[in-house]
Amino acid sequence: MKKVLWQVIALFVATAMLLAACGGGTPAATEAPAVEEPAATEAPAVEEPAMPEALPQGQELTDAYAGMYAGTVVTMAGPFTDADAVKFENSIKEFEAATGIDIQYEGSKEFEASITIRLDGGDAPDIVDFPQPGLLATAVKKGQAIDLSTVINPDWLTENYSQAWLEMGTMEGPNGPITAGIWARANGKSLVFYPKAEFDAAGYEVPETWDELMALTEAIAADGDTPWCIGIESGAATGWAMTDWIEDVMLRTTSLENYDKWVAGELGFDSPEVRNALSYVTAIWFNDDYVYGGRSAIPTTFFGDAPAPMFNAPPQCWLHRQGNFITSFFPEGKEAGVDYDFFYLPPIDPAYGKPVLGAGDIYAMFNDRPEVRAVIQYFSTGESVRGWIEAGGAISPHNDSSLDWYQDTVTRGVAEIILNATSFRFDASDLMPGAVGAGTFWKYMTDYVSGSIDEDTALQQIDASWPR
Repeated sequence: MKKVLWQVIALFVATAMLLAACGGGTPAATEAPAVEEPAATEAPAVEEPAMPEALPQGQELTDAYAGMYAGTVVTMAGPFTDADAVKFENSIKEFEAATGIDIQYEGSKEFEASITIRLDGGDAPDIVDFPQPGLLATAVKKGQAIDLSTVINPDWLTENYSQAWLEMGTMEGPNGPITAGIWARANGKSLVFYPKAEFDAAGYEVPETWDELMALTEAIAADGDTPWCIGIESGAATGWAMTDWIEDVMLRTTSLENYDKWVAGELGFDSPEVRNALSYVTAIWFNDDYVYGGRSAIPTTFFGDAPAPMFNAPPQCWLHRQGNFITSFFPEGKEAGVDYDFFYLPPIDPAYGKPVLGAGDIYAMFNDRPEVRAVIQYFSTGESVRGWIEAGGAISPHNDSSLDWYQDTVTRGVAEIILNATSFRFDASDLMPGAVGAGTFWKYMTDYVSGSIDEDTALQQIDASWPR
């Protein structure tokens, strides 16, 4: 009976709803109470992880900071040892901590001799630091280096490097020119360091011309002291410090065109221009009254130890021509502007203005993996060398670096010298083919200084070694 009653009620409600839908009216009926459905429980919103902002250097660097390559290893090789190695390692710690990438750097005093063997033998590190672009150029010709224009955003490279640095990083490969490397650190080389407090107390004055430099040299010797601290020993790279002196004098005694021809092999070592430059160097180097330990000590004195006697009390030598990086080898605790200072190596012929000789480290990539791309992209930023700049001994070639990073008057002053130079040229031996610039130029100049060969033999042997 109940079942029938509920069927009648359902029929009556359905009829009423149908009439209402058709616009018809019926006597008011009592509506069944609405039954509320229980509110559905909404699932809590899941926030998507924020994606890192895309970086202009490349996607891999963006991914690295997102932790995508944590636990990977990138190997590097180069010439940084001792104090330089410590400063480099410290400068990359922040990046390693932020990304989880382990950059394993192997520094060697025999780098120039060993790296070609490793590359030719198929044992290439992921990234190599070349202080000699000419040595890298040899590897590029063999097709061993990776074109960085395919790794780092070319627009970023154009934005963050001057045209001069970009040109020096472009080299000829088997299929045409490539972006062979990016510059990570620059050095100014036309500098003479001296012990400031003692120098001032002795009444010596900073020379403005080469004649004044030689007069200062003679005055120090006349006072019974040794004017110059000089050493060129550097393992397999012994002799490079001698070539720097010749290059600096070449810029002061002949035209930029001749300098460039010399670098390209179009002006021989056995030429009047090179012989003339060499005569200015040997006038100092081969005078035992002018050099600490005499001429014979120069080839066996490690270049990093050469300035040490300058800090003895009293100084045992007073003048040391070297790049700004040499401050890394000064005794600990010595303060720039107080314990030591520097002056610009004076010009010789006014016709050639105030040129500056410079150098730098160019990083090339030899193995293509995402984490390696991320690291080389990082090295294209000023931030990658900031720690080294703040520690002293480095100058950034990156446009996104800040002058506020330079903590001492020396490196800031070097940056200003480079800015005010009437001309700037890269270290010639670093630009020459590796067999010459990092080979016979070093070797035969060392032999010449030691007295085992004469000047004619040295210059002619270097010319004979030039790749034809």
